[in-house]
Amino acid sequence: MESATDTALTFRDATEADVDALVALIESAYRGDSSRAGWTSEADLLHGQRTDPEGVLDVVKSPDSRLLTVEREGRIVACCQLEHRGAHAYFGMFAVSPALQGAGLGRTIIAEAERQVREVWGVDEMHMTVISVREDLIAWYERRGYRRTGRMTPFPYGDERFGIPQRDDLQFELLVKELTGPSPTGASVTP
Repeated sequence: MESATDTALTFRDATEADVDALVALIESAYRGDSSRAGWTSEADLLHGQRTDPEGVLDVVKSPDSRLLTVEREGRIVACCQLEHRGAHAYFGMFAVSPALQGAGLGRTIIAEAERQVREVWGVDEMHMTVISVREDLIAWYERRGYRRTGRMTPFPYGDERFGIPQRDDLQFELLVKELTGPSPTGASVTP
């Protein structure tokens, strides 16, 4: 069986022309019945939208941000936001097509994102926020070297741009990974 990583991937910055395709990808990975084909679905936690064209366009146009777009055979299959925040980079808006989840594609993309922020911005840490009740997703990031900080920020209840919560205990936890020094496997990842 061919895995998701067997076919060459192309990494590039998103353009305004990609916005609609990226919104559709992000929504398919996190919301509604289509998201249930993958394991990153938030459909039981949140209804409504995950993002909108304005939010994606803001990332594309921001001078301190990039929306890394991943293509395979000319089709967008994944994306992630990389934002330069001084000594660290922020990783967000990560989406992999539900049909391709579980085959190693996410691991490849996050490694490339980490490499790019080290090389382009010279940062030594990657930060991200994850809904704290997403234990399976947090465990996946921990296996990639991210650590839980216990630092929480509230979920924006009442702002439907972020979805319609189905629980009253949602909050975001900050996860951090050092991008220099030993990796979780012991190999050096110094740029």
